[in-house]
Amino acid sequence: MAAWLRTRFNANEILTSIMLNYIALNLLLYFVHGPLKDPAGMNFPESATFGDASRLPLLMEDGRAHIGVYFALLALVAVWVLLQRSFVGFQIKVLGLDKRAAGFVGFREKRLVWLALLISGALAGLAGVSEVTGPIGQLVPQVSPGYGYAAITVAFLGRLNPIGILFSSLLIALLYLGGESAQMTLNLPLAITQLFQGMMLFFLLACDVLILYRPRLKLHWAKRQMTAVTGAA
Repeated sequence: MAAWLRTRFNANEILTSIMLNYIALNLLLYFVHGPLKDPAGMNFPESATFGDASRLPLLMEDGRAHIGVYFALLALVAVWVLLQRSFVGFQIKVLGLDKRAAGFVGFREKRLVWLALLISGALAGLAGVSEVTGPIGQLVPQVSPGYGYAAITVAFLGRLNPIGILFSSLLIALLYLGGESAQMTLNLPLAITQLFQGMMLFFLLACDVLILYRPRLKLHWAKRQMTAVTGAA
């Protein structure tokens, strides 16, 4: 849907993806309140617990990490190879940097947009399946505490590079854990985590503006001082 809106109406994929989140959330609410609702769940909006054969095994018995971590690492390597070692990846990067330049050299914009967003959607679906079939073990309305929004911050912190995203995702994961710990020990609201994420993204974008555009402040007192110095000379 985001790819169609991008190629048909030139709608920004970030904005359309955020708005489509609400549609996906309402679909999830429909299923957990209706067709997939657990009859033995004491009227709670959740599906039946998945069987052991349908769940991803844990890496450690006393932890929550599961083999979905390996899926993420494999996806990271695959995307790095695609972007750095293939002509299709080169086309995607050129299109992202300058759409006009990509058109001048004959790259097919719509095909590349569809390819990039389909790959992104597949990876997001893989992450969602890994989350549901991991420690959660069932469909519930609060499957994600905002991972999709955090992914935007992760991508910008990682400078849109798969290797950088690996380290920025670890940073955001520590931020989530720290927010949960602060909520339990200091009675702080969990929204403090989102506040820190927003601050990091804001300062990062501000630095990009200063680096790319280099705004120059013309101060009148500096001009007068320069005039006085040249006049004295």
